[in-house]
Amino acid sequence: MYSYESLRKLHPCLGRGNEGGGRLHLPVSPSCNLCCRYCSRMFTVSEERPGRTRGILPLQNVGDVIKKALELCPELTTVGIAGPGEALATDHAVRAFEITDREFPELIKCLSTNGLMLEEKAPELAEVHVDTVTVTVNAVDPSVQEKINKRIYLKGRWVYGEEAARILIDRQLRGIEKASALGMTVKVNTVLIPGINDSHIGETARKTAEAGARICNIIPLIPQAEMSDLDAPGCEELADARAEAEPYLDVFRHCRHCRADAAGKLNGEDYGKILYGGPELGQETFSHG
Repeated sequence: MYSYESLRKLHPCLGRGNEGGGRLHLPVSPSCNLCCRYCSRMFTVSEERPGRTRGILPLQNVGDVIKKALELCPELTTVGIAGPGEALATDHAVRAFEITDREFPELIKCLSTNGLMLEEKAPELAEVHVDTVTVTVNAVDPSVQEKINKRIYLKGRWVYGEEAARILIDRQLRGIEKASALGMTVKVNTVLIPGINDSHIGETARKTAEAGARICNIIPLIPQAEMSDLDAPGCEELADARAEAEPYLDVFRHCRHCRADAAGKLNGEDYGKILYGGPELGQETFSHG
């Protein structure tokens, strides 16, 4: 596995400033086990934001897509899986990384997850040499978390409210601890939601750092879904949140709200339309549960 300092030089979502190479997102994950109140995912050729993709990539096409991406973007250093659903809700992500590890072992492997299944799945990720895991942790207080996440799907049933929040937080922290212990660099994404978790950022950073996280990304809310009537945080609010997190974690400041099928360098051409193509399908990509 790559060291943290190496990742900060090579991985575009951990780097400082213009450091970092290109990234390729493989949109292989079709389902989700959470219902976040700000979440909206769909097939679309437009809209530069998380959860958007032209479709689900069949696993048998993974190797060909990576090969083509390297031809288009020789600076490619990182293969990531960031949706459109939850990467660990199915075995699609692990199987895609098996292919990546076998055919392109030099590439950094990066997975984004909500953390619900991370502790159980971390050994499988280590087996396919995943280098870095990003866990979205929006709160470590159940009374805050339940305002952000409506329910979780676990062991064949839906769990709601504060019980779901307590379970999710516990599993996220234990998952971070497990992944870190297995040698993976852990980054935490926290969606900044004014009036809900904006006074809770420092505590979230402290707790996740204690569990083993190294770096965080404070992401401004995109008002949509059940939170479409909320205001996105402004630059000052975002700066204040980053300052609260910084005593505990390194802070990544160059997030581009990438699509689940993004490809290329952060500030360069997006090759996703060449790699994935296809018309806008205009339908949801995944089910919950």
